[in-house]
Amino acid sequence: MIVVAAIIGLIAAISFPSASAGIESARLASATDPVATFLNAAVNRVERRQQPIELIVSPRESRIWLYSNEPGFTRELKMADGIVIEGVLPPVEEDADGARRFLLMPGATIPGIGIQIANRRGAHRIVRLDPMTGFPRVESVVTN
Repeated sequence: MIVVAAIIGLIAAISFPSASAGIESARLASATDPVATFLNAAVNRVERRQQPIELIVSPRESRIWLYSNEPGFTRELKMADGIVIEGVLPPVEEDADGARRFLLMPGATIPGIGIQIANRRGAHRIVRLDPMTGFPRVESVVTN
């Protein structure tokens, strides 16, 4: 009985890192969907309601906000536990508070921005807002 318990413990110890990596990878993949949906909602609000929207991305706080001139309209997206916003593309100098601000205007071209997110294990994904179509797309980042 002790030998069987030792073998089971050894198998569990060997398989834990790969199982943990798989869970972290799935968490990162599922965290990109809310970011893409949030960006899509901002573009839809600009186009359908003809309202300017301010999009604020804060890597320090791992949050994204939407503001409009409609009274009471604000939306916030906080990244899930273990997921952080690493940066906003294209890289430029940030404001003093570390946030990047974008203004989406009705009838104007959608800014070609990307939000790079990462998990604890250093895996990365980028959610890009395509300026031609206005739709967000997710890209996996391969690091060597």
